Amino acid sequence: MSEHVRVERSGGVCAITLNRPERRNAITVDMYGALADAVAESFEDGETRLITIRGEGQDFAAGNDLADFLEADTRGEEEIPVWRLLRALAECEIPIVAAVHGNCVGIGTTMLLHCDVVIADDSARFSMPFVDLGLVPEAASSLLFPRLAGRRRAARYLLLAESFGTDEAHAIGLVSHRVAPGGLAAKLQEIVAALLGKPAEALRLTQKLLRTATQDEILARMKLESTMFAERLDSAEVKQAIAAFFAKRRA
Repeated sequence: MSEHVRVERSGGVCAITLNRPERRNAITVDMYGALADAVAESFEDGETRLITIRGEGQDFAAGNDLADFLEADTRGEEEIPVWRLLRALAECEIPIVAAVHGNCVGIGTTMLLHCDVVIADDSARFSMPFVDLGLVPEAASSLLFPRLAGRRRAARYLLLAESFGTDEAHAIGLVSHRVAPGGLAAKLQEIVAALLGKPAEALRLTQKLLRTATQDEILARMKLESTMFAERLDSAEVKQAIAAFFAKRRA
């Protein structure tokens, strides 16, 4: 379990917190492993009724920690932690509620596609700069964003890597509930209480029905994306793009 992922289980809720605020909750390989384990164990233990995911500090998640990701060099491994996490999210059979604020970069945005309820405050900013880093999308976002927002708008997010705010995220359906800054914790508590107040088995089966029709297609797209993503990591284009990213950050 990573020190930067806090997992608290109580009253049928698994509360997961990204707890690396000094790095804007940029996700390391160890954090991916801890997140994957927390999600998988929650829907297998027979006691957890729902999962919540939030970020500590001023941001939800600033995407991959690129230095850690490259240093870990997990290329060639089929069961790398990030793919385990994405499959666990896609296969989860209990509701997942995300509460987001600040920057939601890369997987900080795409993981929300696999949450059942997404609450965002008006500080939230969503972006998917995969192409800018010489990479391709993940989390089946190349399938799900065109369906959610339409192909033209998805091209803005994935080809041009344009960022967008809570207004647009709510309009396209990425976000289900929006609140003013400062209202995130109360709204999360309200929704958790509402879900826990429902008949447990009916809730679980309904969540499963909502996912069943598209699950195989989503998992197949994730596999295709992960193959391309792994191939891209070996490319000169990625090395140049990431070197430029770090040079810009140091400037």
